Amino acid sequence: MVKDEKVSAEQTVRDIRRQTRRKYNTEEKIRIVVEGLRGEASVAELCRREGSNPNLYDKWSKEFLEAGKARLAGDTKRQATSDEVSDIRLAWGQQSCLQSSLWLDPLASMNNSSRWWRSYC
Repeated sequence: MVKDEKVSAEQTVRDIRRQTRRKYNTEEKIRIVVEGLRGEASVAELCRREGSNPNLYDKWSKEFLEAGKARLAGDTKRQATSDEVSDIRLAWGQQSCLQSSLWLDPLASMNNSSRWWRSYC
């Protein structure tokens, strides 16, 4: 019975720690890493002040530097603009319409007219 109480108490403590674990947003991570790179305070002191683990700081700083290196090398993918997305959707719709028309009317594909599919869409 004492062992069960001890196990449940340990489990309760683990659950509380999981629920109270601080989650840092991107801006906070960047601020902490940049502050650490400045070198005004030691990493251990910075982590104590921020309430984080030095291992976590090391992970963030490596990710930060790798992302910067990739950006300078031009290896980043840019987001598509809304116009590009619209154009892709329009082209995809036309292609889908063409394919369904060919599937529905295989004899139409033998027609020499290049605009036969517009009558279907």
